[in-house]
Amino acid sequence: MESSQATTDPVPSPKPATKRSLLSSLMEATAGATAAPTALHRSPSFKEDCYLLSSLKLAELKALQELQQLLAASPKPISIWGVPLAPSSAAAGDERADVVLLKFLRARDFDAGQAHAMLLRCVEWRREFGADEVVEEELVGFKELEGVVAYMHGWDRRGHPVCFNAYGFFKDKDVYDRVLGDADKLKRFLRWRVQVMERGVRLLQLRPGGINSITQVTDLKDMPKRELRAALQHILSLFQDNYPEMVARKVFINVPWYFTLLYAMISPFLTDRTKRKFVTARESNVAETLYKFIRPEFVPVQYGGLSRPGDLQNGPPKPATEFTIKGGERVNLEIDGIEGGASIAWDIAVGGWDVDYGAEYVPSDGGSYTIIVEKTRRIPATADEPIRNVYTATEVGKMVLSVDNTNSRRRKVAAYRYFVRKTCT
Repeated sequence: MESSQATTDPVPSPKPATKRSLLSSLMEATAGATAAPTALHRSPSFKEDCYLLSSLKLAELKALQELQQLLAASPKPISIWGVPLAPSSAAAGDERADVVLLKFLRARDFDAGQAHAMLLRCVEWRREFGADEVVEEELVGFKELEGVVAYMHGWDRRGHPVCFNAYGFFKDKDVYDRVLGDADKLKRFLRWRVQVMERGVRLLQLRPGGINSITQVTDLKDMPKRELRAALQHILSLFQDNYPEMVARKVFINVPWYFTLLYAMISPFLTDRTKRKFVTARESNVAETLYKFIRPEFVPVQYGGLSRPGDLQNGPPKPATEFTIKGGERVNLEIDGIEGGASIAWDIAVGGWDVDYGAEYVPSDGGSYTIIVEKTRRIPATADEPIRNVYTATEVGKMVLSVDNTNSRRRKVAAYRYFVRKTCT
């Protein structure tokens, strides 16, 4: 599947005029695409890693050479994620080896000795765990977790694969006991979670200038923090030790009031580099936050996006048009040039909803009546799926989708897309 890439993280477009057409919405979105991100709860020092040797400082390049020399003394071949690292002759000319080694070096602040020790421990863990084989395993009892608890889904705006996590699935005590109820079950769960991670790593290029890390989105809604403490600590420790610098950004959504306590619990297990990658969003601005990093056609429907389960299995999705609706505004989206007999289908989603929505078809012939396709109705904030509808036009005209936010003071992000199928002649 093709990934969606960009050189900067776009933000929602500037506030629009009180009643506008599709054209003005598009112009506004384009104008806002190069603006700087705002209200991102992350460190201003956040900067994505670069793996081009020409970008390394002299001390960093020296540390890389020292690590290569340490590995050259290995009595047996060493490889990680299918990349040969030792002996040096096996890694010579393979630019992927530098990327992998730089990940371990960054995780240990470019201390070659510590990075070497970490790498050897990782190799040993992968051998004992069977990490190279786990991707192909059929893990019995985890079918209900696939696509729910942890799953790879689409790409972010920079082309990173995205891994979604939602541990609220375990709020049901019976489910928790069945999956994580004892030490053996926890061990099997960790194996399944490593399987998801390994599938994500396989999507990476591991090349200088390529896509070398994953974006991680974690939904904290309904998460039973006390019961999951052991599992989360195991996952965090295991991933930090064996998947260094594999996450470009960590986005926490539906952050509850007790997040500060949760963060205090896991903070000792996190490096400063990891903490600088954190972004948080409360329930009221989940879609707005995710749209800054992920295009709407890759954001799952339960988070205000347009991507339903299974949508990505048939190839790249049709790109969506993004727009914003300020408080007190009504937006009309006009889709012109529809021929008689043509079928038009559309998806539309508004982050946080709580708006009035309706659709009508306006024939080009001034003597024809406007047709109410969807009667205006209130879409509650609890709506967890986009609206999808289909209409077959009987004459030439345009479809008008209206989103009315006049009863709210909050600006909201939104997205829609449409498909027109002409009549076969």
